[in-house]
Order: sequence, then C-alpha cells, then structure tokens
Amino acid sequence: MKKTAILLLLLVVVAAAGAASPRVLVFYKTAGFYHQSIEAGLPAIYKLGVENGFSVDSTKDSGAFTTENLKKYAAIIFLSTTGTLFDAAQQTALQDYVHKGGGIVGIHAATDAEYEWPWYNQMMGAWFLSHPKQQTATLNITDRTHISTKHLPAQWIRKDEWYNFKNINKDVKVLITIDEKSYEGGKNGAFHPMAWYHNFEGGRVFYTELGHVNESYTDPLFLKHILGGIRYAIGKKRWK
Repeated sequence: MKKTAILLLLLVVVAAAGAASPRVLVFYKTAGFYHQSIEAGLPAIYKLGVENGFSVDSTKDSGAFTTENLKKYAAIIFLSTTGTLFDAAQQTALQDYVHKGGGIVGIHAATDAEYEWPWYNQMMGAWFLSHPKQQTATLNITDRTHISTKHLPAQWIRKDEWYNFKNINKDVKVLITIDEKSYEGGKNGAFHPMAWYHNFEGGRVFYTELGHVNESYTDPLFLKHILGGIRYAIGKKRWK
C-alpha cells in the first residue's frame, strides 16, 4: 500500500513538473524549397528541449494553427518554412497568438515565406531576396548582451548559405551582421543584418538567418544561439 502511495505521489510530481514546463511548436512546412537541414534541425531542437526544460511538439500541418491549439505554446519555431503557409483563418490565429504575447523564432528560410502577406514580413523582420553559393564569411556580433549572442566571439567565421534580404523592418534590433567584403554575392551593403529580435504587436520575435547547412545543428555555438532565441521568445515569466 505504501509503495502504491509513493508511486502515485511520484507520478503527480512528474505530471506537475511537465505541466509547468513551457511547450514550443516547431513548424516546418515547405510549400517552396525544401531544406534537407530540417531533418537535422528537428532532433537538435528536441534535444535542446530535453536538456533545457521545455517540451517540444512539431508539425508541418498548417491545420495546427487554430486559436485554441496555439494556446498550448509559449513559442512557435519556424524551421526553414517556405512558400505560402496559411489560409485566412490560420493567418488570423497566428496574429491572435502574437497579439496575446506569444513568442516566435524564425530559423533560416523562415523569411522565404508568405510573400503575399505584409504582416508576416513585418513580424518576421524581412523577406528573402536571393543568395550566392555557400561559402565562408565573417559575421560581426553587434550586440553581445542578448541571451542569443553573449556567448559568441566578436567575429564569428563560419560557412553557410548567406541570404540577401528585402523589406527589412527598420524597427528590428540587429544582433549579427555579415561583412560583405569577406565573401562574394552580398547585396545589402555595409549594414547587412543576419540575426535580430524585436517586440512586435505584443509578442517577442527572434530570427536568425543561419542554419542552412546540416553541420549547424551539431555546432555548440549555433545551438546556444538558437537556444537563446527560444528563451527570449518564451519570455522570462514562462521560462521555468
């Protein structure tokens, strides 16, 4: 009898701990180009959740975007999503989620989506324009106080696929820029943002352009970078 009582108590404690943990949704629908690195990114984010006290769900089904379902999540992670993702009702659900304080994390091709929806452009912070071939370049960390960048070197040299952007939201707070002199094919000029964050219409949004190559998702510096973005998006009040 005592053993049964102890077991029940343990189950209650575990259930309570799980309920207290923030939950995130990884969304990886691709209506355009499909990034193979999604297959590396998904398990990497699940592992970050296990190691850092948040639960992870994932889907490529836009049907998950209902007001009722999104209430479960402290943040939504757009993992290299491309193309037109949502119908009108799903767009409204995402807007309601952000307006109620929800967090958004965009990784790499999250800017290569919803070109007919200006709200998405302003929320995510930019739209993809083009990219040159994959190559090594120098990133400059312009804000080393943010939770997503404070661990990074002042100059971070790495190989990835480097986006050029259009319609960059002037209100985003830039965390990382790329030195266009360090590689070929840059089109944004001397100030070329690569990662940023901002408070947007009640929600918290973090975006990083990095993450095209599979190797990103085993790179401790990059993983800590996106973990910081997730922590920011979730917010201090929800982070346990």
